[in-house]
Amino acid sequence: MTSLAKPQLPGQVKHYLQFSDLTRHEYDYLLKRSAWLKAKFKSYETWHPLHDRTLAMIFEKHSTRTRLSFEAGIHQLGGHAVYLNTRDTQLGRGEPVEDAAQVISRMTDIIMIRTFGQDIIERFAANSRVPVVNGLTNEFHPCQVLADIFTYVEARGPIQGKTVAWVGDANNMAYTWIQAAECLDFQIRFSAPQGYQLEGARLSPMAKNYLTVCNSPEDACRGADLVTTDVWTSMGYEDENTSRMNAFKNWMVDQDLMSLAKPDALFMHCLPAHRGEEVSAEVIDGPQSIVWEEAENRLHVQKALMEFLLCGRLD
Repeated sequence: MTSLAKPQLPGQVKHYLQFSDLTRHEYDYLLKRSAWLKAKFKSYETWHPLHDRTLAMIFEKHSTRTRLSFEAGIHQLGGHAVYLNTRDTQLGRGEPVEDAAQVISRMTDIIMIRTFGQDIIERFAANSRVPVVNGLTNEFHPCQVLADIFTYVEARGPIQGKTVAWVGDANNMAYTWIQAAECLDFQIRFSAPQGYQLEGARLSPMAKNYLTVCNSPEDACRGADLVTTDVWTSMGYEDENTSRMNAFKNWMVDQDLMSLAKPDALFMHCLPAHRGEEVSAEVIDGPQSIVWEEAENRLHVQKALMEFLLCGRLD
C-alpha cells in the first residue's frame, strides 16, 4: 500500500500551533472529515492514508487523552508513533530546541508536542521540516477545542451563532475558545473571579465582537447553549492551589448554574475533572454532560488533522 501523504516542501509546511492557524473553510472540512473517519472507525473499516508514516510525540507534561488519541490515531491511519519524553532525551539535558527540531523532523513525518511555553513550540516549528501540532501549551490547547466543537456539532448541529459559557480560569482552554469563536462565528461568555481575568494584550482586536466578560458565572450561563469549564489549578500552577480553591469556590458548575442555561444545553469538561470543585457530580455525570463523547472525539479530530496536514484535502 502507498501512503497518500504529500512531500513537505520547504516554506510550505503547515503547522497547527493555535486555533487561529486554520481558516473557517478548513475547519468546515475538518469537521466533516472527522465525522467520516469516525464512521469508518465505528464500522471497523480500514483506512491507511498514512501508511508507513511516523509521528513523533514529544511530552514535557503528563498526559492520558493526548498520548492515547495521537498514538492510536496514527496507527489507525496506517502509520507509527514514537514516544519521546524530554526527561529521557537530549532535550532534557539542554539540547537547543532548534537543534532537536532539525534532527527529529528529518527522521519523522509529523510531530506532536505537549510542553509548557508556547515559545518552545513556536521555535521548534520554525526549525522543523515537517508539520508540528500543539498537543498543549500553557497558552493554547487547539486540539481539545477542535474536539469540543466537533462534539457539539455532532450533538446539536452548527455552532455558528450559539453561545458558549466558560466558567473558570483564564487558561489555555479559555483563550483557545475565544480564538474559535472568532473563527467560527459564535459567542463566548467568560466568567472568572477577580485576579484571574483575561489579559487584554493576548486578545485580538476582533475578540470584542465575540467575547463578553461576565461578573458572575450566573450571567455567563444564562441562556447558554454550552457550558464548559476546566480544573481550577492547571499543570505548572500547583503552588497556587490553596489560593485558587478559595478564589474559585463560587465558580463550581452545579445544577443551579446549568438550570440557567437553555433546556437542551450541553456540559463539557476537557478532563481530568475534580468532582466537588469545578463541577458537581450531578452535572458531570448527569444527562446534559457529554464529556465522554468529547474525550473520544479527540481521536477522530486528530486523525482528520494529521491526515489533512500530511495529505491535504481528500474529499
